Amino acid sequence: MAVSVRMDPLLEKELEQAARRQGVSKSQFIITAVERALGRKDPAQLYAQVMEEAAHYRIGEGAADDDLPSHQAALRQSLRATYARQQEEFAEYLAQKGRK
Repeated sequence: MAVSVRMDPLLEKELEQAARRQGVSKSQFIITAVERALGRKDPAQLYAQVMEEAAHYRIGEGAADDDLPSHQAALRQSLRATYARQQEEFAEYLAQKGRK
């Protein structure tokens, strides 16, 4: 269904620029904005969904750390520690969300 909206020329120019920056049409930009305003697109919900999917991803399966050069093994350990910390933070977030 087509909808016509009148807006200030300066606002329309900002709309054009914002849509161009995101690489979408003005129509798609407006649709996304309306969906967010109506609660259909919640960035926090999308983030939670992505983190939930990432929780099932296994990091570092493949070559053993002993088979890697020392700098690569150190990097892998650092990445694993960061990943573990992020998973713990997300689990805490879910626990707090469940208490509300």
